[in-house]
Amino acid sequence: MLFPRLLLCLVAWALCGSGKPTERKERVVREAPLSAREHDDAQSFDYDHDAFLGAEEAKSFDQLTPEESKERLGKIVGKIDEDGDGFVTVEELKAWIKFAQKRWIYEDVERQWKGHDLNEDGLVSWEEYKNATYGYILGRSWG
Repeated sequence: MLFPRLLLCLVAWALCGSGKPTERKERVVREAPLSAREHDDAQSFDYDHDAFLGAEEAKSFDQLTPEESKERLGKIVGKIDEDGDGFVTVEELKAWIKFAQKRWIYEDVERQWKGHDLNEDGLVSWEEYKNATYGYILGRSWG
């Protein structure tokens, strides 16, 4: 009786362990897009606007007059020019774009956290997560 069980376990192990993985793994690591907007400079510069300022800051710039926008961009360029030589290098621009994207991510995480922490205790319980994420689907709380 021991031999058939051992043989069955061995066959099951061989079938499960020796097969090729069914999940295809991406060989190229792709960076997150700089903006949710389409990148087409022939149509508009919205993609660049979002990448340079961050999505939320870009929205506030859309509300400014051209003079106000120019003034605020001048202040931002001063922050980008890390060595203070009066010029923005490619490296300084890349560093600024990464900074703007990280800032947006941190702000989005904070916004998401507040949306899930329904009782505002600084913690997100499983019940709060389920209700915030899936509760609207059925229009009721999960129990």
